[in-house]
Parts: sequence; C-alpha cells; structure tokens
Amino acid sequence: MSGESQDNKAVSEAEAIRVRAADWLMERRVSQDWSADDQAALDAWLAESPLHLLAYWRLDAAWSRTDRLVALRGSSASDGDEIKRRSRPAIIAAVAAFAIFALLAVAGAQYLLRPTATIYATSVGGHKTIALSDGSRVELNTDSVLRVSTSADRRTVILDKGEAYFEIKHNAAHPFTAIVGNHRVTDIGTKFLVRHDGHNMEVSVVEGSVSFGEADARMQTQPLLLTSGDSVIATASSMVVTKKTPQKLANELSWRSGVLVFKYTTLAEAVAEFNRYNREKLIVADSAVAHLTVVGTFPTNGVSEFTDAAQAIFGLRIEKRGNDVVISR
Repeated sequence: MSGESQDNKAVSEAEAIRVRAADWLMERRVSQDWSADDQAALDAWLAESPLHLLAYWRLDAAWSRTDRLVALRGSSASDGDEIKRRSRPAIIAAVAAFAIFALLAVAGAQYLLRPTATIYATSVGGHKTIALSDGSRVELNTDSVLRVSTSADRRTVILDKGEAYFEIKHNAAHPFTAIVGNHRVTDIGTKFLVRHDGHNMEVSVVEGSVSFGEADARMQTQPLLLTSGDSVIATASSMVVTKKTPQKLANELSWRSGVLVFKYTTLAEAVAEFNRYNREKLIVADSAVAHLTVVGTFPTNGVSEFTDAAQAIFGLRIEKRGNDVVISR
C-alpha cells in the first residue's frame, strides 16, 4: 500500500467518524423525543473508540460556544415568534450547515496538529511484519487491522480487529500504548500478544511487563501490572487473569511460523482456529464430534491435512459443500 493511499484511507476514516459524531450531536440537540434508549446508543458508540469520544466532544464544545454567542446577542419577542414559525426541516438544515462548518474547522485543526498515522491490514490468511521507526516490531496475524500513530511525545497503536504480536523498544519518556476496544495496554519494556475479535480481547505477556487498564482516562481505575506469563481476557462485563506456561505461549505464537499447534484442543476449537485463516470454512455437525480432542501441528492453510487426519484417527465423515467442509459421524 503506497503512503498516499494509506493517508487517504486514514483521512476517510477520520472523516466518517466526524460525520457520525455530527449526526449524533444533531439528534441529541434537536430531537424532541430523545429517549433513554437513544442516549444508551450514543454512549455505546462513544465507548467504542477514544476517537469517537474526541470527535463528539469537539463538536459539542463548538456548538456550546455558538449557543453562548447567541445568548450574548439577545433576542426579541419577534425573534422568538420567528423561530417558532420555522419548520423542523429548516431547523435541521440550519443545524446541518453548522455541523459542516464545525467539521471543517475541526478537520483543519486536526490536519495541522495531527501525528503521523498509518493503517496496516492483512487479509484472511495474511501475515505482515511492521518495523516501526523507533526500532519496535509488530507482526499482524490473519484478518487484522492496526492503526499506528506517532508524534514527538507518544507512540500509539489501535488494534481495530485481529491479532498482533509486539516487540517494543522501551522508552519511558515516550511510552508505547496499544488501544484495544475499551482497554489500554502500556509497554514497560516487553514482548506481548494481543487478540481482539470485536467482543472479547486477550493480552498475553511473553517477556517483560505491561500496564493494563481502561482506554478512557476519565474511567481509569488502578491499572493491572501484567508480567511474563500473565494473560488477561476482558469482555464488556468481566476480566479474568491467568498464568500461561512458556510452552503454551509458544504454541499460541506458532502462527508466526505459519503453523497451528493443537495440544488436547477440542475439535470445535481447532475448527474455529482454522476458519480464521481460510475462506474455505469447516463446520462441525454435532456436539459429540465437537468435543473430540486433537493433538497435532498443521499449516495454517492445511484444511485438507486436518480433515484427512480427523477422518483417519476418528473415522469421521468429511463432506464438501461449496466453500464449506462439514465434519460429522
């Protein structure tokens, strides 16, 4: 991907966020029937990414400044009558015009002040190694999207989806932060693995230590200190910390060498892993088959090798249906 196309993609994404933030702001400020459900939906959107929160705050602040200017100007009774006579579509059009003006102002400021941002992505089955300017390295696994943002005083990446392995050059004056969903991982000189599927996220520390906490500083509680072998799985409602052996971590990182290692893994879990790497999808037909356990090492694209082994070892039936492969008794 060329530097120009990467910049264009980053700008397009930022513009989409700003437009969505303007839509939310207009609804909340203008709607006569703004409900608790509407507010909950807005809160959920804001929580998805710090970028959503930042865009909304900036537009809301610009709107508030405009309100104050109108109040200072004052209004007469005839002004009030005129406002009442305006139709709702006209008001919305006026709000839209204001929002566009605010978006342009914010975009201009961001263009002048923005750090360098680059988007990296891998396709299904893809693998990419990224060498950062500070000497750090990031490896992206299959079907992953990572945004890298650097400035004079900070190093930040956002893993939008997928899996990434980080080898970070520690610099206390310029901390390295990975934002994953609603959580923030700050390097304290380390190698760590992050996996994010949109609902759950997992951080495993291979070497060194990281600080793990909330992405939104306003909600920040005491962050967790994770050291070598620690792994945290976080969902919207829970957080569980476990310890992993060096061998288990090595198995989970085997994708870096193009293979998947299964050690007493259920067939259902093995199938789910293969489906991450291949467009040809495996389907387990029943629960009895799903609970069989697998031991072995297979290429990430080795669907046929895996099904051949399942057929030979367990006597399972393998049936091809278009792009799906059904495994059953």
